[in-house]
Amino acid sequence: MGILSVLAFPVLGPVKGLAWLAEKIAEEADREMFDETRVRSALLELQTRYDLGETTEDAYAEQEAALLRRLNAIREANRE
Repeated sequence: MGILSVLAFPVLGPVKGLAWLAEKIAEEADREMFDETRVRSALLELQTRYDLGETTEDAYAEQEAALLRRLNAIREANRE
């Protein structure tokens, strides 16, 4: 390890650590965003809330459409 590495560590160490953390967060966000199981679970939860009268028909239709669009996008992305 050269003297420059030792002198640069106090600056570059935290920067590299922050970059690593940002990469891990992005990976987890992608994993959540493209997880079919989560979307199907959200659809089931939405259906249950509607059946129990906790949401209106209009709200149900709007949320269901958004979830189905997301599910179709995930399936399309997985095919590519």
